[in-house]
Amino acid sequence: MSDDKNLGDDLKEGFENAAEKAKEAAGEAGEAAKDAAKNIKESWNEVRTSKDNKKVLAGILAIVVGSLGIHKFVLGYTQEGVIMLVATLALSIFSFGLLSWLVGVFAIVEGIIYLTKSDSEFYDTYQANKRPWL
Repeated sequence: MSDDKNLGDDLKEGFENAAEKAKEAAGEAGEAAKDAAKNIKESWNEVRTSKDNKKVLAGILAIVVGSLGIHKFVLGYTQEGVIMLVATLALSIFSFGLLSWLVGVFAIVEGIIYLTKSDSEFYDTYQANKRPWL
C-alpha cells in the first residue's frame, strides 16, 4: 500500500511540476508574441514611411494618374495636389476635354524626374526640403 501512496505522491508532484512549467512556457510565449508584434509594427512603419517607397509610389502615380495630382498628396503637398486637380477639371470643362492632357503631360514629366533621381536625392529634394514642383 505504501508503494501505491508513494506512486500517487510522485504522480501528483510530477503533474504539479508539469503544470508549473506549462505556465512558465505560456508566459514566455506571450512575451515572445508581444516582441514579435512590436517588431512587425516597427518594420511596417519603416516600410510605410521609407523614402524609397514614396519615391516609387509618387513616380508611378504621377505617370499613371498624374493629372489628378494624387502623387502630390502622397508627398504631402496638399495645396499643389488641389491645384493640379482643379486645373485638370477646369481645362476639361472649358475646352470640352481637349486641353486637360496638358496637366497630364506635366505630371508625366514629374514622374520621370522622380524615378530617375537617386533615393537620397529624391528624399532631400522632395521630402526633407519640400520642393513642390519639378
